[in-house]
Amino acid sequence: MRAVLLILVLALAPVAANAVEPSEVLADPVLETRARDISENLRCLVCQNQSIDESDAQLARDLRVLVRERLLAGSSDNEVMDYVVSRYGDFVLLNPPFKGSTYVLWLGPAAIFGLGLFGVFVFFRRRAQHDTSTVMPLSAEEDKRLQRLLDEAGK
Repeated sequence: MRAVLLILVLALAPVAANAVEPSEVLADPVLETRARDISENLRCLVCQNQSIDESDAQLARDLRVLVRERLLAGSSDNEVMDYVVSRYGDFVLLNPPFKGSTYVLWLGPAAIFGLGLFGVFVFFRRRAQHDTSTVMPLSAEEDKRLQRLLDEAGK
């Protein structure tokens, strides 16, 4: 029973998905570690919610190869990141810097949440103002018409 439970737990445990193909792996383990560290911080521009290290998209593969080529050419980690950002913009970073051109990325979700809260507040405030206890009574003419319709329906 314990073995079945262990197998079930291991089968359902999240597994880190790495899309790096064996042909991409560098022979030097130090360079490969640096390449993986850089790749984990770069966004796949196709998937947008995955790093290029996790994505199977062709563009992510191209970016992984580009990172490794730059490292083999002797670039530092910062130089590689700067090179990729210069080509694709700050959006390629999974954690973009907080600056003028990325305010929307950082503040957009908070602004949308705030607008949603404001909308809920306005909705309930208007709903409270339109209370049904302020219904106007029927005029004498409306009352007579209502009574006539009820009499006709009762026959």
